[in-house]
Amino acid sequence: MNKLINVAKNIRNTRIDRNYTQDYLAAKLKISQNAYSKIELGRTKVTVEKLLVIADVLNTDACELINVKAG
Repeated sequence: MNKLINVAKNIRNTRIDRNYTQDYLAAKLKISQNAYSKIELGRTKVTVEKLLVIADVLNTDACELINVKAG
């Protein structure tokens, strides 16, 4: 599976674990909910800067979001 899709899934799963809505993350990132949804679906490439902001909002380390486990 595409590694970028796995990163997007990590972002989504972490958001869900924190009980945050897409609207909440979108507001924190100053983007629309639709634009944020595309990040989680892997349709929008995320810059390192944006990934760091997402990690900060999710109160996690960016490495945790990029960590793609085998299998």
